[in-house]
Amino acid sequence: MKSLEYYKATTVSQAISLLAKHQGKAAILAGGSDLLGMMKDRIEGPKLKMPQFLIDLKGIKDLSYIKEQKSGLKIGASTTISEIASSDMIAKKFPLLAQAASQVGVPQIRNVGTLGGNLCQRPRCWYFRGRLFKDCMRKGGNNCYAPAGENQYHAILGSDICFIVNPSDMAPALMALNAKVEVATAKGNKVVSIEQFYIRPEKNILRENILSSQELVVAVEIPNPAPNSKGVYLKLKQRQAFDFAIVSLAAHLTFKNNSVSDSRIVFGGIAPFPFRATKAETALKGKGVKEAITDVCKAATDGAKPMSQNGYKVDAAKGILEEALNLLA
Repeated sequence: MKSLEYYKATTVSQAISLLAKHQGKAAILAGGSDLLGMMKDRIEGPKLKMPQFLIDLKGIKDLSYIKEQKSGLKIGASTTISEIASSDMIAKKFPLLAQAASQVGVPQIRNVGTLGGNLCQRPRCWYFRGRLFKDCMRKGGNNCYAPAGENQYHAILGSDICFIVNPSDMAPALMALNAKVEVATAKGNKVVSIEQFYIRPEKNILRENILSSQELVVAVEIPNPAPNSKGVYLKLKQRQAFDFAIVSLAAHLTFKNNSVSDSRIVFGGIAPFPFRATKAETALKGKGVKEAITDVCKAATDGAKPMSQNGYKVDAAKGILEEALNLLA
């Protein structure tokens, strides 16, 4: 590993100042489970360089909290996944979020991994994360190796130029709960919906979210759920211990007179970003869950473009959605 400089920030403003000072050569260190792995493996490319400066946020106490508010819930970016998974208040009021947190990695990872870090993970793609594939488009090169290569874990929706998958468990859950992300910038904080936080490869092939090199996530805000609503988070993985999702699903439904008046259905593991299945939501609105399941599951994967080895993900996505809807019904 190359030499680098380490800073332990004590305030958000100090962290932002250090990011600005080192202009794209610095990285935020929270739990470190993703960043340090990439640094250890020396993952680089034409426009992907390992940081020369690390800014540790663990000294900023104001970033670790779970606060219940009149309008809902606010969670600091440095709050660990374990703290979210073990919160009685979250389990009672936002069980979908607690379920997602409990599915992240293993206890050791949940103990160090943070909410902000989970949302900002780099994508899963063994070409992007492989040292030999320096010409990968996500690294600033000119090739995507997935279409003609080993693509069984790659995306089936959301992009025609890059087939990474978003690995976050917390992002689909938070999107299903209509959450917002608070971002610290040099000009003050801004709040964006979590759907706006993630961007498509067609917009920027090098980035997964809107953060510039001088910004960082400081909190997530979740509104109170509507009356008569409930949700569930399910995750299909190859090994039950600690794998990333082959397909994951967060579904949150609101009921009125035994029909679905509103829904948010979000997949993980099948697109370069948390994929909100709006066609499935439309197929479900105003209907009873049981009567709509077939049409909803079909609509969820409408437009899917599987490659040579990942067509099974289409059926897996339909199956996990059917299971979730039956549970919620």
